[in-house]
Amino acid sequence: MKVILTGATGMVGEGVLMECIDNEEVTSVLYVGRRSSGIQHRKLNEYIVADFLSLREDNTHLLGFDACFYCAGVSSVGMNEGDYTKITYDTTLHFADVLLKLNPGMVFNFVSGAHTDSTEKGKSMWARVKGKTENALGQMAFRAQYNFRPGLMMPDQKQVQLRGYNKYIRLLYPLFRPFYTGCSTREIGKAMIAAVKVGYLERTLEARDIKKLAGAV
Repeated sequence: MKVILTGATGMVGEGVLMECIDNEEVTSVLYVGRRSSGIQHRKLNEYIVADFLSLREDNTHLLGFDACFYCAGVSSVGMNEGDYTKITYDTTLHFADVLLKLNPGMVFNFVSGAHTDSTEKGKSMWARVKGKTENALGQMAFRAQYNFRPGLMMPDQKQVQLRGYNKYIRLLYPLFRPFYTGCSTREIGKAMIAAVKVGYLERTLEARDIKKLAGAV
C-alpha cells in the first residue's frame, strides 16, 4: 500500500513512520509536514508544506495513495478554543477533503486521544474539539475512516522526537502500565496498516482495539 503520513516530527507520527518503513505491506510513504522528519529511507519521500490550509485538490503530489495516517496535532495546553479548533478541526478537515477528492478509495486514519468527547458537549475543551473532528471525518465518503485513541503510549527505543513529559515516558511507562491499558507507537503503526488491509468492526479504536488489530498483520 502507498501511504500519506503527517506528524512525523511528533512521538506518535515518528513511531508510525518507523513501522511503515519496516513493514512489508507498505511500499511507499509520502510524509507531508512543515519540516523534515530527519529520516531517510528508499521508501520515504517528503513534501514540505508551510500551511496545510494552502493545499488544493489539483495538487498532484497527493495523488495515487491508498491511505492517510494523520498523526499531526498539538497539545491544547495554553491554547484557547478558537486556535485549537483551527489546528485540530479546520486543518484536519481541509487536508482530509483535499485527499478525498484526489483519492476517493482512500482509508483515513486519525490519531485522536483517550477520553475524546463524541457528544461535543462536555466540559473539556480539547475533548470536545477532538470529538467534533472525529464526527466530521466520519461523515466523509472515504472507503473507511478510523479514529485511534491510544492513551498511554510507549515509544520505540530508536525514537528521538520526544518532548515534554514524553522524554521520560520510557521510564514511567512500566509504572503506569498496571493501572492503564497502553500500547506502543509501533503497535499504532501496525494497527493502522491492518485497518487498511483487513478493516475493523469499530470505527473508534481504544488502546485494547489497537493492540488487537496490531496482531492482524
